[in-house]
Amino acid sequence: MLSTMDFFWERIVPNLDKGLWLTVQIIAPSAIIGFLLGVFIGTLRVFGSPKIRKVMDVYTAIIRGVPLVVQLFILYFGLPSIGIYFQPYTAAVLGFILCSGAYHSEYIRGALLSIKQGQLKAAYALGFTRVQTILWIVVPQAVRRALPGCGNEIIYLIKYSSLAYIVTCMELTGKAKALAAQTFRFTEVFFAVGLYYLFLTTVATWLLAWLERRLSIPGFGGKSR
Repeated sequence: MLSTMDFFWERIVPNLDKGLWLTVQIIAPSAIIGFLLGVFIGTLRVFGSPKIRKVMDVYTAIIRGVPLVVQLFILYFGLPSIGIYFQPYTAAVLGFILCSGAYHSEYIRGALLSIKQGQLKAAYALGFTRVQTILWIVVPQAVRRALPGCGNEIIYLIKYSSLAYIVTCMELTGKAKALAAQTFRFTEVFFAVGLYYLFLTTVATWLLAWLERRLSIPGFGGKSR
């Protein structure tokens, strides 16, 4: 039987490194597209027509109200019954995008509502159209204000990406579960998995803090460095 250190370097690290790469491939598009979707939905929930706002509110309520694991089961195991099939990776990423978009939209919506209406009137007075005002004046401010909350959602995304294995997408947690089942050394394997996720969230936290500093405007609530 391998010692703990030998088992770590010879079995755990090679297996988890393979899962780590797939985890990054899941997180990156889910985070980026989910954020953009959240900005789009959040904007529609504030500036859309009453019918559009209602549709977006219903979408957000459903996604936030149904557990993510149930959504993944529906996408991967449920939709084939009506002829819609997704590969494991596609089902996982799609589920994470839809979920992240709903939560991001709530942060964006709150940030948009915090923008003073006088700015809209001033933009109209300067000749901006409604769409130009929203895209070039209101939304950029809202994104800056919502960034801490949206960053928190990205951290959550990193952690709940571990649910991808339930749709047979063998990312970091999936690889760990398979290895632990083969070797029965659950403590060492899942302790290592915890370290991997801690590393990912630490890197993401640093990158988000850097992005906040880059987007901050001196004198408007941001910290200048």
